[in-house]
Amino acid sequence: MTSASASPSSLAIEHLADRGRFEVVVDGKRGELDYRAQGGVMTILHTGVAPALEGRGIAGALMRAALAHARSSGWKVRPACSYARTYMDRHSELRELLV
Repeated sequence: MTSASASPSSLAIEHLADRGRFEVVVDGKRGELDYRAQGGVMTILHTGVAPALEGRGIAGALMRAALAHARSSGWKVRPACSYARTYMDRHSELRELLV
């Protein structure tokens, strides 16, 4: 488990490829990003963190982990959930990943 004082960049994010999920547990609470990979496209379906973890950059850290995986796999990204769309809109350097 990661301590409350851990920065988002030091989180132990786990990639559960067989489930199409990135997840992290902080202070006993879970954050997750669910995706579907098909035809060279990662569709981000859901990103969420427990209410107690909101505002700590955890969802952003999950996005960075997923996008790094997409990039290293040569995949494009389709942000289907509202958080993922907003995140990618705010980071113009990620536009080359968009489908």
